[in-house]
Amino acid sequence: MSRRQARERALQVLFQVDLGNVEPDEAFSKMDGSLGKLKKNEEFAQQLVSGTLANLMSIDRVIEGISKDWNIKRMANVDRNIMRLALFEILYCKDIPNNVSVNEAIELGKIFGSEESAKFINGILGRVVEKPEIYQENIEL
Repeated sequence: MSRRQARERALQVLFQVDLGNVEPDEAFSKMDGSLGKLKKNEEFAQQLVSGTLANLMSIDRVIEGISKDWNIKRMANVDRNIMRLALFEILYCKDIPNNVSVNEAIELGKIFGSEESAKFINGILGRVVEKPEIYQENIEL
């Protein structure tokens, strides 16, 4: 399984956690049952979920700071979770190039979101990637 598929699985788990108040392990188990177990990059998917959830407050503050006119709870659920996932990669995973994280998030938006998702996601993430040092200074490490 490619890293893209692992990101898709991580997004699906984050979505369940966010909307259904499901524990991550239970969400992974449900996804394994309905889509099959990840054969490769399972650890990467789990790292993305656990890291995103562990840093959720800091990540959400970044999103809210950029999208001043949009309350994070009013954003499309899938868009919000795609951005959370990508921002975890951008701000906390130094081994993943920022452009890879942004491109993967845009592709997830095209697959799982609405017609406007990719543009919205790109706009938010693009601001962070332009000056990541500003946002990294404001996150809790």
